[in-house]
Amino acid sequence: MDLSFNAEERAFQGEVRSFIAKNLTEEMKRATALTPSVFSDPPIGMAWQRALHSRGWGAPGWPVEHGGPDWTPAQRWIFESECARAGVPNVNVMGVKMVGPVIIGFGSPEQKNFFLPRILSGEDYWCQGYSEPGSGSDLSSLKTRAVRDGDDYIINGTKIWTTHAHHANRMFALVRTSDGPRQQDGISFILIDMKTPGITTRPILTIGGDHEVNQVFFDDVRVPVANRVGDEGKGWTYGKYLLEFERGSGIASAKLREGLRAITELAESDLTGRAIDSPDIATRISEVEIDIDALEMTELRVLSALQTGQNPGAVSSILKLRNSEIRQAVTRLGADVIGHDALAVEPMRPLYKLNHESALPEDMLTVVPEYLNGRAYTIFGGTSEIQRDIIAKMMLGI
Repeated sequence: MDLSFNAEERAFQGEVRSFIAKNLTEEMKRATALTPSVFSDPPIGMAWQRALHSRGWGAPGWPVEHGGPDWTPAQRWIFESECARAGVPNVNVMGVKMVGPVIIGFGSPEQKNFFLPRILSGEDYWCQGYSEPGSGSDLSSLKTRAVRDGDDYIINGTKIWTTHAHHANRMFALVRTSDGPRQQDGISFILIDMKTPGITTRPILTIGGDHEVNQVFFDDVRVPVANRVGDEGKGWTYGKYLLEFERGSGIASAKLREGLRAITELAESDLTGRAIDSPDIATRISEVEIDIDALEMTELRVLSALQTGQNPGAVSSILKLRNSEIRQAVTRLGADVIGHDALAVEPMRPLYKLNHESALPEDMLTVVPEYLNGRAYTIFGGTSEIQRDIIAKMMLGI
């Protein structure tokens, strides 16, 4: 594999750097640095999405006919890496990287014409209605039901761990439209306007003290049948397709490398009493760096398939598994590097809006919140146990 850039690719790298320098404000950069989650505060993330859209870069993985930039795999890699190094905000991944590809792959022409431009522009902010109480890893047991009534479905039930539902104006959800011999049968994929009467959102505060996830209740919520993606009862297929994009899209290694770099700088500083001098800390930093190198090579191998709009398939489970495990290793290392200062946790969110003096230097503010938030990495999007099962069945034939 030739990892060197040619002259055209180096010119594109310069173009990306110039764009970032022009459009990434200090507020955006600071807010991103002080965000312990993978989800940016919506005003920050969507401002960046609008800047990308104005340049034609709003959806790097989409086909060009739907607004993608028609990049080569090398250009996609350069863009993602430069964004990670610069510390740009995360866009609404549930729109661009999750429901967008499903609408492109299975949506009607009317759905594509209406929803895709609104995802690109940032006009719509999406959340995901998958998990339910009692239906997490066993998602096919979901019970939220949609009953046909003329040109509408009437939906009753509840979804849980719904990230940013309190910000979102739209949800994509899996609902049960019929009962079949298999749990996976009779599930449909529905697009829901969050302002529809009968929807209630209740906050859930997580271990880090932040309001990121919610429980959403549906009481006789009327949704047009026209908002169903694809065929009725085929939602399980579309949902799995979406999860492959959630687990296997993007370049996680670049952000992991930046996270490790920040922890290494802390370990080398007087703030931590030069924690790097501990043989244990130094060895763990080297081990994580090797793991990131290996993940990077895997990402490079699958980037071409993603660029053509294909779903990544079972290899997405490898990417999800290793990204989750390495992310937790980086955040665990950070907590150990700052030592007893980890006890001074700042409970307020978002951190970039703090209006009082913190007990910790700003470089340390996110270390423990990132560690606490990162405990969920091996759970959301499919637990590590589920990913290993998929790898065993789909790739190893076990």
